[in-house]
Amino acid sequence: MNVMNLLEYLQEIVDSASKIPMTGKIVLDKKEVEDTVDKIINFLPDEFKKAQWVYSEKERILSEAISQAESIKKENIDLMKKQIDNHSIIKEATSRADEILAVATRDAKSMRLGARDYADEVLCQLEKEVDEKGKKMVTQISAEMETFFNHLQENVSGTTNTIRENVKELRNIK
Repeated sequence: MNVMNLLEYLQEIVDSASKIPMTGKIVLDKKEVEDTVDKIINFLPDEFKKAQWVYSEKERILSEAISQAESIKKENIDLMKKQIDNHSIIKEATSRADEILAVATRDAKSMRLGARDYADEVLCQLEKEVDEKGKKMVTQISAEMETFFNHLQENVSGTTNTIRENVKELRNIK
């Protein structure tokens, strides 16, 4: 069973659900809906799961970078308080803290953009695959329907010819 079949089955569950009069609401079997949704999730492509992992990793790395930047900034502040008498050390520490924060911010932005690009690429590829498979299915169904109609027409023509022959025979009997 594929994702499209599962989605159609889920639609069928919703369409055939008992309706609550005058509310426009329906009653669904929670277990059946959850089972179907779980099956759909299990059939999603690995790239989708990878994109989700990349997104969560991006958040974790960003959080670590910000935490590390804050930690380094705090260390620099402590260092500055200890060496307040020496003005050049304070300038150097501030400059270093700003540099580290800028690097962390730049790296976090780069990771965020990379994750977004990757997710966009994966979703575009998935969309193309769904479109291609949909077109193939429509083409295949059209071909099968045409074959069916041709076969049906041949059967109807054959049956019609047999009936005509039988009618001629009956007329000749008289």
